[in-house]
Amino acid sequence: MLPRWSRALTQLSRLGSQRGLNHGNDFYAISRQSYAKAAVAPFMADTLEKGLPTEPVVNLDKLFWSKPCSLALPPESPLRIDEPEYEGIKRVFLKLMLFYSKQSKSIRGANVVYKRVVSQVDKLAIYEVFNLEKTFKTTYALLVLHMWLCLRRLKQEGKEGVEFGQYVYEIYNHDVELRVSKAGVNLLLSKWMKDLEKIFYGNIVAYDAAVLPEARLDDLPNVIWRNVFSDDGSSKPDEAASRTVQAMARYVRREVSCLSLTDKEAMFSGNFMFTPLKIEKAKLEGSR
Repeated sequence: MLPRWSRALTQLSRLGSQRGLNHGNDFYAISRQSYAKAAVAPFMADTLEKGLPTEPVVNLDKLFWSKPCSLALPPESPLRIDEPEYEGIKRVFLKLMLFYSKQSKSIRGANVVYKRVVSQVDKLAIYEVFNLEKTFKTTYALLVLHMWLCLRRLKQEGKEGVEFGQYVYEIYNHDVELRVSKAGVNLLLSKWMKDLEKIFYGNIVAYDAAVLPEARLDDLPNVIWRNVFSDDGSSKPDEAASRTVQAMARYVRREVSCLSLTDKEAMFSGNFMFTPLKIEKAKLEGSR
């Protein structure tokens, strides 16, 4: 029997496909729940609406072997989103309105960080490379995965990073509520959100355990399989899906390493980009 959380996401996926689910642009936070105090929740499986096709669309065995590097955007990058600079009376007025307070700067930075997460998850490239159908379930699973990547890196900055991660989590939480609502769930919304919160923390704990030094080599692929790909509650990928799951595990390990090389300023301002999967795919196709 599929876990209750899996059935819930299946229903949301069906509703979302009927409604043409799209991402909203509202990044404001509404609720505060502590990522820093997250209890060790039981593992929650997240699943796919349909099974994985037998043949991947690209040769995944050749992807994500390159040396990790910082994901920080260079100063001249047009993709950077820097703090606005004002002069004269306008600056004085904004300062009085606490626009330049530490909290205000953190909220603006957290919004940019979450935009980077959404940008990676909502683009078709990630679904094409990993041969995934774009449903509410797969999008939510990838959203949680990339949130974990960011929150894990921020926690390396100690208390300041954890507090900043809390702002990112609040923005994520509001975005998920919008996505659930757009999927057609208007009644018992708080119940759905509680269920999704349990999935979130269950997945976070599972990912943390899978990248510990003492973890087995197949722990991360198995966790990714259960969270992102599995549609039957199985704990390990079958032979047909193994290459795809292993490729995503390499992608995740590489992003973990790349984020570790990304400096604090880039993480707190959001001036970084996850590895562009469209470029990775193009490199592979060009090498054939």
